[in-house]
Amino acid sequence: MATNITFHPGSVSAEERSQLLNQKGITIWFTGLSASGKSTIACALEQHLLHLHKFTYRLDGDNIRFGLNKDLGFDEKSRNENIRRIGEVSKLFADASCVTLTAFISPYRADRAVARELHEKAGLAFIEVFVDAPLHVVEQRDPKGLYKKARAGEIKDFTGISAPYEAPENPEVHIKTDECDVTQAVARITEYLSQKGFI
Repeated sequence: MATNITFHPGSVSAEERSQLLNQKGITIWFTGLSASGKSTIACALEQHLLHLHKFTYRLDGDNIRFGLNKDLGFDEKSRNENIRRIGEVSKLFADASCVTLTAFISPYRADRAVARELHEKAGLAFIEVFVDAPLHVVEQRDPKGLYKKARAGEIKDFTGISAPYEAPENPEVHIKTDECDVTQAVARITEYLSQKGFI
């Protein structure tokens, strides 16, 4: 780690930025098994919030794993680093008064706690959304054929099959995607954000 660096604060305060953009920054952290519906809901929520004229941006495997984190694998150490980096990036977006949506399996409670703590130390809001679907349901969905490959031993360290998923114990929002559709999920999250004064 570099030691010969000094933090240079900007000339725009968080309060001024929030006031000028007319919104508060927040990270909405979607977690759940592969094929639970995280990205689908995050995409729909992003579109909905943008139509409400809210500065919103979604971070997911496609725009993170193919760029910033393309040097990481899927072993436990790489997964930890993947989520650490996403936590740092989402904190920067939230600091810019962006409604930041992150859609990642993020299987370990400790890693999600680190991301939350990063935000809380910076005075930024962090909302955990547990996108919950039973294993048999996500295996039936399996849009990319990953569960089938994992069951056949073709994919190692696959969450829910050969690697653990630690479900959130106290998420701010709990969406059971085998019991509701995308529109209902977006409505529930939007209602929560409105009640808490984020939108």
